[in-house]
Amino acid sequence: MSVSVLGVRHHGPGSARAVRRELERLRPDAILIEGPPEADALVGHAPGLEPPVALLAHVPGAPARAAFWPFAAFSPEWQAILYGTAAGIPVRFCDLPAAHSLAEDPDGDDGPDDPGASGGPDGPGGGDDADGSGGPGGGEGLLRVDPIGALAAAAGYDDPERWWEDVVEHRGDTPFEAIAEAMAAVREGHEPDAREARREAYMRKTLRATLKQGYGRIAVICGAWHVPALTGPLPPVTADNALLRGLPKVKAELTWVPWTYGRLASWSGYGAGITSPGWYHHLFEAPDRPVERWLAEAAAVLRDEGLAVSSAHVIESVRLADSLATLRGRPLAGLGEVTEAARAVLCEGDDLAVELIQRRMVVGDRLGHVGDGTPMVPLQRDLRDQQRRLKLKPEALDREIDLDLRKPLDLDRSHLLHRLRLLGVDWGTPGQARGKGTFRETWTLQWRPEYDLGLIEHAALGTTVVAAAARRAIDLAGGGTGAAEAVSLADLTSLVEQCLLADLPEALPGVLAALSAKAALDTDVTHLMAALPAMVRAHRYGDVRGTPAEGLAVIVRSMLDRICVGLPVAVTGLDDDAAADLLKHVDAVHSAVALLTDAPATTGAVVERADAPATTDAPASETAAGGVSPRSRWLVTLRGISDRQDLHGLIEGRLTRILLDAGELDDPAARMSRAMSRGQVPARAAAWVEGFLAGGGLLLVHDPRLLALVDGWLTGLSGDQFTDVLPLLRRTFGAFAAPERRAIGQRLRSAGRDEGAREQDVDERRAAAAVATVLSIIGKAAE
Repeated sequence: MSVSVLGVRHHGPGSARAVRRELERLRPDAILIEGPPEADALVGHAPGLEPPVALLAHVPGAPARAAFWPFAAFSPEWQAILYGTAAGIPVRFCDLPAAHSLAEDPDGDDGPDDPGASGGPDGPGGGDDADGSGGPGGGEGLLRVDPIGALAAAAGYDDPERWWEDVVEHRGDTPFEAIAEAMAAVREGHEPDAREARREAYMRKTLRATLKQGYGRIAVICGAWHVPALTGPLPPVTADNALLRGLPKVKAELTWVPWTYGRLASWSGYGAGITSPGWYHHLFEAPDRPVERWLAEAAAVLRDEGLAVSSAHVIESVRLADSLATLRGRPLAGLGEVTEAARAVLCEGDDLAVELIQRRMVVGDRLGHVGDGTPMVPLQRDLRDQQRRLKLKPEALDREIDLDLRKPLDLDRSHLLHRLRLLGVDWGTPGQARGKGTFRETWTLQWRPEYDLGLIEHAALGTTVVAAAARRAIDLAGGGTGAAEAVSLADLTSLVEQCLLADLPEALPGVLAALSAKAALDTDVTHLMAALPAMVRAHRYGDVRGTPAEGLAVIVRSMLDRICVGLPVAVTGLDDDAAADLLKHVDAVHSAVALLTDAPATTGAVVERADAPATTDAPASETAAGGVSPRSRWLVTLRGISDRQDLHGLIEGRLTRILLDAGELDDPAARMSRAMSRGQVPARAAAWVEGFLAGGGLLLVHDPRLLALVDGWLTGLSGDQFTDVLPLLRRTFGAFAAPERRAIGQRLRSAGRDEGAREQDVDERRAAAAVATVLSIIGKAAE
């Protein structure tokens, strides 16, 4: 019997090639790989997967407790799996089971600090901590010195990563025996912490069990740090059993999920991350002339962006990279050398071009793929079927799509993306649609590996995306949890809008019922005003998308009625900040009311202003047949409030402008004159001007009377008064568009010239007597 322990660097291209060659030479009967043993049944799916992929372990019912073990094409473990499955050799995982690692207390010294840290300590390089702990929370008894750093320093290197690449990755023939000896020397006297001790004890337990089953030649692929713990005289079986006795345990489920190269740079599973997965993939795929091939590909990337890069640039950059490697004593130019060469020659010092190479090539945009035969929850499988049907391929890089909702395919795409957002899977982020039509949407798509975990988390809600999203909406509304009191009115109105956007008619009755109950109990008019715009949009979406929303119009009318009743009280006694905040709600409600149809209400009394009968100030658009439109009801309320004397200047000015634009005021100049009279405090007058002109400055351009009133009030202020109101005026006029400010200035200049001309137009005959009198007073004779 023979056991060969191959110490590797996780995600090391040189180690991956060396492991494959060593396995072909050893021809083992069994292969043991560092990883959770619950995944043994998933090994057979590996040939049908497209890396990067990851093993996902999670606790049913508690998806937040999860861990990932990622694999790339250049991962030594992945190459060992492919070799074993192709040769018909049993491949088993030998690390501590996920059932134990996920059960550890996250707040204790022995538990994982994040979902990706449960893999624990591992080999050198690739982002491991200096003590080999593989992430934060390593516990006690750890080595205080980075083992690879110590070896690199002994070899005269100041960069442990560069030393490992030169000695191992760039050689092409990883010296496994030398690595084992080096790790044994570094670990001499090292006492592992509790987590590391348990993991290595379980590795030895698995190794003993494999030997006991009669396998004569066993190959173990693990992080180089663990090699000394698996070779030489092993501790007694009783000692390892004592370490593993009584470990906490949970039920863990595992599956394969797609991964991305961008996520390989983070801590996960093995506790090893790499910052340049695209570069390592290149080294693995191009073992001959890798520098030349890399820089030629970089030139192609720059050419695709319209940059002029010739073959001469490539030749000179290769020479520079080789020269830098020679000067630094490296056997092969590494990423640092090729990046410096690309910056100096290909990019000509342009940092943006270097960043493009970094994003496209050094990290890469590769997204893995798992086959249909891979174990999935029904929700994942349904999403995959819909992605295929709707021709929406998940990709790692951002991709922007424009949807025309009049087309059935685009409408279905929109429904799917909105449903996924309800499930917390933000594959698509909505953006500002191009054009003004309500039938257009713009989305930015980017798939992230953790979205699979989100689908698993909500798998209990339904077997399809539409069923799970509907159940999720009902639960959020409180219908399935009994926690409706904890949901705000704004949340419920937003949820109604999401249900309509996602086309979930089966969820709408429950959500609307919760909304109606919440709106009936909420006495804060600002809450109602904040909620109404979303409700009106939801009503409108139900029309343009063909989504039935029975009962929504009744709730909208009821909320508007209560707003009209409560607003006169809400505008009383406001300071500057409160007035500005309320004004935002007033503008939002006014814009929302404009989207409602003008069909008169059939139920309920007309809500009139508090201080005057409706027949006095009712807008001309009010019907005489016993009902009023939403717009009329709203304008009646604003008209009644605008006549009050206790309003904040900002509120009064804005209401005056709204009523003027709605055609409900015949002489706005009279109101402005009163607001700017000498009896008013200048600060209040300035606030009135700010509110009145908040809709834009064109009104002053086209109405000379209003412009003259503002100009006369402003020029009549004293120096101190002008200084006090200047910030408000600057904020008001600074919000105007540049053409509006220019037109106002031209109007004022023209008015000044006209006034000067009038002053010069004097009747000399009538003025002669007055001139003679003045001259006699001052003692001068008339000429």
